[in-house]
Amino acid sequence: MTEPPHHAEMLRPPIAHAMRTLDRSFFKKSIPCSAARILDNKQIFPCRSELLKSKDLFELERMSPVIADPDVEMAKLGRKCLLLRPGIEVDDPATHSPTLKALTSGNTISLLPYTLHLTYDYWDYHDIISAILPPSTTEIPSGFSIIGHIAHLNLRSQHTPYKTLIGAILIDKNPSVTTVINKIDDVGAENAFRTFSYEVLAGEDNLNVEVKEEECFFEFDYSKVYWNPRLHGEHKRLVGSFEEGEAVCDLMAGVGPFAIPAGKKKCFVWANDLNPDSFEALEQARKRNKVGDFVRTFNEDASTFASDATKRLWEGRDEREVHVYKKQNRADKKPPTILKTYREPRLFTHFVMNLPASALTFLPSFIGLYSSTGIPKGEKLPLIHVYCFSTKSDDNVAEETSICEEISRQLGYERKTGKVEEGGVEIHDVRDVAPKKRMFCATFRLPEEVAYRVV
Repeated sequence: MTEPPHHAEMLRPPIAHAMRTLDRSFFKKSIPCSAARILDNKQIFPCRSELLKSKDLFELERMSPVIADPDVEMAKLGRKCLLLRPGIEVDDPATHSPTLKALTSGNTISLLPYTLHLTYDYWDYHDIISAILPPSTTEIPSGFSIIGHIAHLNLRSQHTPYKTLIGAILIDKNPSVTTVINKIDDVGAENAFRTFSYEVLAGEDNLNVEVKEEECFFEFDYSKVYWNPRLHGEHKRLVGSFEEGEAVCDLMAGVGPFAIPAGKKKCFVWANDLNPDSFEALEQARKRNKVGDFVRTFNEDASTFASDATKRLWEGRDEREVHVYKKQNRADKKPPTILKTYREPRLFTHFVMNLPASALTFLPSFIGLYSSTGIPKGEKLPLIHVYCFSTKSDDNVAEETSICEEISRQLGYERKTGKVEEGGVEIHDVRDVAPKKRMFCATFRLPEEVAYRVV
């Protein structure tokens, strides 16, 4: 028996380096091979298993080796064939494995020639775009984000001549995507709301999306607010550190990826964002996800909100009490049974500052936070979770030192890396943002000297 040929090359789509307008009909290929006609459909699975073990099956991604019989009349009767790898010749026993010979001689299968026709629909995005981009291209533009029905790209200059092709192929190969956009400036370059300029590469210019994260739904105009699906894990991690019944102050809440899940967890959340569009989406998410008993929304400046919210909470101006009731049938006319009552604490346990480009510069807002609001010493001080950008290295030691130095400078009080409960700063590596840029979350307990400093 001859060795099976290497199939990778024959399965690649035709090369189309000169293509500038997508021609789907160009991408087709015919591959001569053989098929094993199953004489009894009950034998399809056993034959498939045996031919898989003997490496006689033609295994393709995105295509089953079980095919309809090429004879139209046989196909009408429901007869099936198994696709055999190229190199197996119907009339050349030397190309037949012992398994293939045994199944043929036992009248379980019969062999017939077959031509496999592959079209544009068979190949995926990576296959097609690889066939179009020139060999000099150093990488395939595959690092896109999907936000609702939008695919969001950050194309490099070498890819811009092919951008409309890239957009069209992305829509073809991702059924949920109907709009493809390319970012044309840095997030927040034009304003402080972390929005960006974009161009539509394919589909309609409609950036009103609905996304789901941690069983919470959010609706917003992606051109007017900030959302990053790659931060899902970080949202889950931080909310996972909150305890139900705690009070959380989210100073730069955006559309609520921390605030809304925290509210579902029965945390009392004060969620604030300066961007009026983010505030509108945040308020909508609060209502849609039915967390209004636990989440309040605000549209204020974060630099003063920490102090104002802390004072209001401490003074109990808007004290909240939430009852959780036992579920009952609609026909039950008795008053519902209260299972648990949550009373809003007088102090925040957590402050979240997710504006990594500038959040560290808001830390002076915490200087004198407790002395200015009349909170006596002895109360437990809150945890600060502040996001920031830094350079990247293999061990992050230099970056962590740099972040702690900046925190110390902003607070006027020295902070070093270490365990939070030992007075240190714990720095969590969130994600790579660019080749030399990384996002971190620094968590520390607000020092008493800072909280009670007289200013």
